[in-house]
Order: sequence, then structure tokens, then C-alpha cells
Amino acid sequence: MKIISKKEFMPTVCVCYTVLSLGKIVLEYMTQGRFGNFQANMLVMFVISLAATFVLSQHYRFERFPLLAVILVQYLLLIAGVMGFIWISSFWTEVHPDGYHDMFWSFTIPYIIGAGVYYLGLFHEIKKADKLLQEYKENKI
Repeated sequence: MKIISKKEFMPTVCVCYTVLSLGKIVLEYMTQGRFGNFQANMLVMFVISLAATFVLSQHYRFERFPLLAVILVQYLLLIAGVMGFIWISSFWTEVHPDGYHDMFWSFTIPYIIGAGVYYLGLFHEIKKADKLLQEYKENKI
């Protein structure tokens, strides 16, 4: 019996990497007494990843709306949150003059790729479920 199957390998690696990275950041904070730029950036990336994953996971609540509208609203909510976070953080730290522009692209490109992979996987699962349902109906009747 395999403990980690082929299908679970990459998700397991990603979870391990995340736990180790966050552990490293916390340990460095405990030993140094402050967050450096690298640690702060890693935490921000983690929080943005959490938010994006959560928002994408909520698509099923809006099935009655057109999918393109749902995807667009999800993106707009997230980018507004990211830009709002930068604006709020600007009260404590200096934001580079191109900071908003850079963060827009640093968020938008990976989000488009990630959301594309997510929704393509979702369509694949739906097609597979429809096929199984159709086979069941054909064999049942």
C-alpha cells in the first residue's frame, strides 16, 4: 500500500514546502525579533494565496450566474483586496512609486494562470461526472 499516491505527490510537496517556509519565517522572527523584507513578502504571498484559493473555492455558491461574470467578480474582489492591502500598508511603510503597478502585474499574471488551471480542472471533472451519469442512466433503463 502506498502512503502517498502519484496523484497526491505534488499537493503533499506543496503542503510540506508551505509548512517549512512558514516555520522558517516564524523561527527567524523569534530569533531576530523582527520581520525582514523577505519574510514579510513571503507572508504576504501566503495570505494572498489563501485569499485567492478561498475566493476560487466559493464559485459553486454562484452557479446561477454566468461563469464569466463570476470569474470577473472574483478577480475584481481579490485585486481590490490586494490594492487595499498595499494602500493600508503605505501608512506604515513607504511604497515604491511603481508599487501598485508592480503588484497589479505580480498578482494578475499568476492569478490568471491559477484560475485558468482551476476552472479547466473543474470543467474536466464536470465532463467526467456527466459521462458517468449518462452511463448510469443508459445501463439503468
